[in-house]
Amino acid sequence: MADRTVTRAIETDVEADVILAILKDPRLIPRWAPAFADTVEVDTKNGWRVVKDDAAFSLELVISPSSRTVDYLREIAPGKRGGAYIRVLQPPNGGSVVVMTLPVAGANVEAVTSVLTQELRQLVALSEIAPESS
Repeated sequence: MADRTVTRAIETDVEADVILAILKDPRLIPRWAPAFADTVEVDTKNGWRVVKDDAAFSLELVISPSSRTVDYLREIAPGKRGGAYIRVLQPPNGGSVVVMTLPVAGANVEAVTSVLTQELRQLVALSEIAPESS
């Protein structure tokens, strides 16, 4: 069976709540995932509006603070939603582990893996400069 998703994880000393705060604000997506979004704005009708390379689409956030999950969902085919599924794990000795799964959707698996790895690194870098109170 061909790969349908790519999953990667990154470990950091940054506390899970700091990472989660960044993920819960989709306006920050262009700072850590520029391959996905150039801009993200509030859309009162559909939640969020994402623009990438002059194309716009609606984005839905599904957040579960108690399980530290944030999913970014969009319509990927008529009647089907998919997107980035993100989990922020809190190890017993502090820090966090961020796990993200992306659909491959006919794209080159190696290219998706490379982009995902870079996005996770940029997310951690952004979290390292984020205020602890965020």
